[in-house]
Amino acid sequence: MGAGVMKSPGSGGGRRRRRGRAAAMSEINVTPFVDVMLVLLIIFMVAAPLLTVGVPVKLPETAASAMPTEKEEPLTITLTADGLVLVQNTEIGEADLIPKLKAIAAERKSDKVFVRADGAVTYEKVAQLMGALNAGGFNNIGLVTDPGGPKFGGGN
Repeated sequence: MGAGVMKSPGSGGGRRRRRGRAAAMSEINVTPFVDVMLVLLIIFMVAAPLLTVGVPVKLPETAASAMPTEKEEPLTITLTADGLVLVQNTEIGEADLIPKLKAIAAERKSDKVFVRADGAVTYEKVAQLMGALNAGGFNNIGLVTDPGGPKFGGGN
């Protein structure tokens, strides 16, 4: 079997022209490009909420309405201006706080706790209390404020 060159009829034996071969396509096929872009869009839409980094403390706004009631009474920790720590209405010493919180966390279904701190208490004491709550097994911490207070921008 030999390979030969076929002459097209009418070529006349002179110069050969390549009329039978298709010309190079100068257009981009957009369909695979669109498919890849849609897949990337879906990936980023799913992954974007997972990339947000937040502090594990939920702070309510000052102008917020009351939270909906729950089946279980929320645990309230109060820090007075004198430095006293009260769990619900019972005063507790700072040394006994973490063991008491661990015992309470073992009995409760919810890890939600509300912190009521006097405005005169330093940020350091509030941060130490929140660290003790975290060590005691409570990660869902809300800071309680009085509604109707001044707004962040200075307006009332």
